[in-house]
Amino acid sequence: VQLQASGGGLVQAGGSLRLSCVASGRIFSSHVMGWFRQAPGKEREFVAAIRWGVGNTYYTNSVKGRFTISREKVENTVYLQMNSLKPEDTAIYYCAVSRAGLAYGWSEYDNWGQGTLVTVSS
Repeated sequence: VQLQASGGGLVQAGGSLRLSCVASGRIFSSHVMGWFRQAPGKEREFVAAIRWGVGNTYYTNSVKGRFTISREKVENTVYLQMNSLKPEDTAIYYCAVSRAGLAYGWSEYDNWGQGTLVTVSS
């Protein structure tokens, strides 16, 4: 499976962006698709995840109520709708797949896409 993330850009604080992650190859119901981000000088951190089959969603506390992860099975795509963006959301955003079920550590995920840069100005 190859993953291609897109949708990043420059936005003012309070604005919105929608990231997309298109998967080429089969995504199984047992897989979990995750979004992570990495800011300059910081470690890669978990943002959100969704169980491909049942659609259960999970978020890190700092984005709850602002970000929404969803998936479109027909399009083999995972989305991350980001609202009320803050300067601290600035990072490269990556999508990846976990074949081992729900996980919050980046090392549990594979098939990392190339990332898409999100910059939030104050």
